[in-house]
Amino acid sequence: MSSLLLRYQRFVPFLAVLGAVTALGIGTSWAKHTLFPLVGAQGTTAVRVGFSALLLLLLWRPWRWQLSRTDLRATMLYGAMLGATNLTFYMSLRTLPFGLAVAIEFSGPLLMAVLSSRRAIDFVWVALAVVGLGMLLPLGGMNGSTLDPTGVAYALAAATFWALYIVFGKRVGHLHAGHSVSLGLVAAAVVVVPVGVVHAGTALLSPYVLLVGVGVAAISSAIPISLEMMALKRLPKEAFGIMISMEPAVAALLALVLLGEVLTFNQWLAIALIMSASMGTAMTARRSEQGKLQPA
Repeated sequence: MSSLLLRYQRFVPFLAVLGAVTALGIGTSWAKHTLFPLVGAQGTTAVRVGFSALLLLLLWRPWRWQLSRTDLRATMLYGAMLGATNLTFYMSLRTLPFGLAVAIEFSGPLLMAVLSSRRAIDFVWVALAVVGLGMLLPLGGMNGSTLDPTGVAYALAAATFWALYIVFGKRVGHLHAGHSVSLGLVAAAVVVVPVGVVHAGTALLSPYVLLVGVGVAAISSAIPISLEMMALKRLPKEAFGIMISMEPAVAALLALVLLGEVLTFNQWLAIALIMSASMGTAMTARRSEQGKLQPA
């Protein structure tokens, strides 16, 4: 019995990451299908981030912890980048398939992580990511890409903001995760809710929009964050990075089933290349960190 329990426990982190990625994909697909036609990408971002902040404030009650002025400033910057990431990503979804928008967004943290190192193997991951992106970006018709340039620009902006979100997130890494994430989402709401209100106006107060907004917030934020925290407690960071790299493929599959978004062979290949670069970066990250810790 104990051996079966141990075997089950080994799969818990993987199932947690898979559950987090799947929940995020389902929530985003639901939002795109249901809320976009009613309140647009801006309004959808507002209700998702706004209700996510409320849910996590109730869950973690961050006022229980003291916060220095320096940590407060870092948390606000971290949250602002989170809000900007969500807004620009949802704006990209207006004209881009879900899976491709996720793949392009992945390029931000991926390239930042790889370019921070100077080892030869890391340039392999750079090459894979560049080739994958080159197959997706509309480069004057040279690669046959038919993606909307405006949508791609928003996805690249989301990639940039995601990279900055990671930078500022490291500055609050010493805080309890529930503390930093809940306060960060409040700052994110301050950034995106006014944009949604200006765009959608009183449509945001529709009982149907509010009800769906709560559901999207729970599925897209509260559940994934809780599952990711569970996985991180049981996994090394590089293993978590490898597992989370499946997000573009899961997003593309969910979009195919839930939204009818069919991708071409070249687009699936581009996703595979970007995922391979992300996995490779995660696999070699630990060795790089260990090397930096050794005395010169």
